[in-house]
Amino acid sequence: MFNRFKKKKSKGHEVKQKDVSIDYMLTNSLQRNIELMKEIFNSDDTFITRQFENMQNKNIKGCIFFIEGMVNNEIINENIIKPIVISTSINVKNNVIDSILQHVIFSNSVERTSEINKVVESIARGDTALFLEGSGEVLIISAKGWQTRAISEPEGEKVIRGPREGFTESLLINLTLLRRKLITPDLKLNYKVIGVKSRTRVCICYINGIANDKILKELNKRLDNIDIDGIMDSGTISELIKDSPLSPFKTVGSTERPDILAAKLLEGRIGVIVDGTPVAMTVPFVFIEYFQANEDYYINFYFSSISRLLRVFCFMLTISLPAVFVALITFHQEMVPTPLAISLSAARQIVPFPAVVGAFLLLIVFEILRETGTRMPTNLGQALGIVGAVILGQAAVEAKFTSAPMVIIVALTGISGLALPRLKGAVIVIRLIFLLFASFIGLYGFMFGVIGLLNHLFELRSFGVPYMLSLMNLDPQDLQDTSVRVPWMYMKYRPKFIALNNRIRNASEGGKK
Repeated sequence: MFNRFKKKKSKGHEVKQKDVSIDYMLTNSLQRNIELMKEIFNSDDTFITRQFENMQNKNIKGCIFFIEGMVNNEIINENIIKPIVISTSINVKNNVIDSILQHVIFSNSVERTSEINKVVESIARGDTALFLEGSGEVLIISAKGWQTRAISEPEGEKVIRGPREGFTESLLINLTLLRRKLITPDLKLNYKVIGVKSRTRVCICYINGIANDKILKELNKRLDNIDIDGIMDSGTISELIKDSPLSPFKTVGSTERPDILAAKLLEGRIGVIVDGTPVAMTVPFVFIEYFQANEDYYINFYFSSISRLLRVFCFMLTISLPAVFVALITFHQEMVPTPLAISLSAARQIVPFPAVVGAFLLLIVFEILRETGTRMPTNLGQALGIVGAVILGQAAVEAKFTSAPMVIIVALTGISGLALPRLKGAVIVIRLIFLLFASFIGLYGFMFGVIGLLNHLFELRSFGVPYMLSLMNLDPQDLQDTSVRVPWMYMKYRPKFIALNNRIRNASEGGKK
């Protein structure tokens, strides 16, 4: 951010970035340092300057700088300004800054620096900088005090049984929630800063001795190669570090729940928490994770297995039902039972559009209703979705724009897709591609689409781990937590290729496998 002539390689060209320290240098003069800081933060009305001096010794002068609204005023008044103003124990014979640091300032987090870059960035992050007369060094004191959202259950990941806590937009709160789940010194948290202008802090989380070192090294490499002005959400980072950027499937997981992130870390995955967003990322991410939910591990394994099988069935239904229906009534009527074929034919007689056109239009209308319901306030959105679907569906049939069987097929397709919210984008793309193929050559086109989908899924990798890990690896231990879940007593090993260092879940058994 601050290197004026620091050359940074990015996509074959060099980027020059400004360096504050080249233009500005701290001096021993308090007045010059004040002018320096005011020049750096010029035209910023939230930048506050407060000068003061000691009551006993007028030669002890100081000045603090902070951003209005980002600090706790009580901490500044009671722990910084007041002790310095009334103190009688400041030793002016030696270094004043040493005496104030050791005997005057009441704060558990104080950092001493002479780097102007660090001072400017710390002030921008909400810290308070203390300058003293006769010293070219600065004390950076933690006095952050902005408002944060209360901890609540994530709207998109609600459960009937399990913890109700969810991540917030505060990085430190999120790390605290994670540490409460994993009370071990093996949990490692490493900070990085991404974004030339936003200077967004991200934290890499992993459990030492379980996480794969190769995956950790690759993740650090991809994060270091990010060259962008600002990061507002973890989704931006996810898109920049994912394998196969053009694929509709994501290769970086996401969650708003600390219990899910903790469980992923225990399996050997690596988490990334971004300041300013409640959505954490996990790598690697494999296909079967789309169908897993944290509640599956909190309820009886019979019920969780049935729920997973239903999600898998819903996925197959939502991507294939419109295509198969159009193929049957257009190209393969002989495969439909005669009574049903007669009924479908009678319903089709009054519709002026081909079946594929009606299917496309109804699917688009359904997505419009879903998107509108999502963006509207909760109560209004639900009412709009239900009323809109009922009224539009009935009106379309009565107006002979489409047939009743087609409305039923599209409704089943849409409802099945709602069971897999994390697959929403990929499902829409695949569904339309299958429908397009089926409209040209019937079931043959649908099968070509299925073969192409499987080929794409088996080619995908997530940080070197096969995307279809559960189907490519026939190890019985790795199949115990896929489309079904076996009892905990039998799940003794972590997934292969993800936790290479230590596959044994039970710590009392020790060793590696």
